[in-house]
Amino acid sequence: MNKICDLHTHSVFSDGTYTPSEIISEALSVGLSAVALTDHNAAYGLGEFISAAYGKNIDAVAGVEFSTDYDGKELHILGLFIKPEYFTQVTQLMLDVNKRKEQSNIQLIEALKRVGIILDYEEIRASALNGMVNRAHIAGEMMKKGYTSSVAEGFEKYLAPSKGFYKPPKRLTTLQTIDFIHSIGSVSVLAHPFLSLEENELLRFLSSDESCGLNGIECYYSTNDDATTAKSLHIAAEFGLIPSGGSDFHGDRKPDIKLGTGKGNLKIPYECYKQLKELI
Repeated sequence: MNKICDLHTHSVFSDGTYTPSEIISEALSVGLSAVALTDHNAAYGLGEFISAAYGKNIDAVAGVEFSTDYDGKELHILGLFIKPEYFTQVTQLMLDVNKRKEQSNIQLIEALKRVGIILDYEEIRASALNGMVNRAHIAGEMMKKGYTSSVAEGFEKYLAPSKGFYKPPKRLTTLQTIDFIHSIGSVSVLAHPFLSLEENELLRFLSSDESCGLNGIECYYSTNDDATTAKSLHIAAEFGLIPSGGSDFHGDRKPDIKLGTGKGNLKIPYECYKQLKELI
């Protein structure tokens, strides 16, 4: 049996519902040989994650999913293989970013109130580990209060920037983020490129200075069909990038996405993990 991995997951330290230890347990139960924890703009769960994997038959990758700005678009860059001595440095870098995000969250709650969607931000923050709130938490609260039937509906009707309620906070640029990831001896991977960019935009980005030093691109992803995966692999080869892959597992918050297998047809070769690890 070929070994498989999952290099993109989220825990309770961002907007997932599994603890870092539970992700390790689940990864072992579904037969993964390597798994990465990549919470949004946060390194808080990485110590527990690495400890939970110690002595077990699995390779645990400490990571973070950074929200970045590229030409007015939000691109997510994964920093993988972050060494423990840099966890605090990552947290310090994100302090100002996360403060701006909280202000954006409060403005979103106020905008929703004007159309009759009444949410208590302090209540939402109290339910989020370390008070780290993002739109998935807000979408979950909207569903809980009966304003929507699902988290996805919350995003589709209200929380996407195009709907006018959510004003994205100022983020680090993509180039700043890639430079930082490399400065701490880690590996940079563009996450789910086709969620953010059309093909022509992706090709323009990969040809630009903003992508300078990017190591990999997420070719295997839960919502990719076979054609998108093949296209991604072709683009990776064209630009000399290492193919990566992840389910983007969030636990019960995205119940249709399973660890390791995504929507049921995801199979990320362990070779992705090996090739990326060779860079550190």
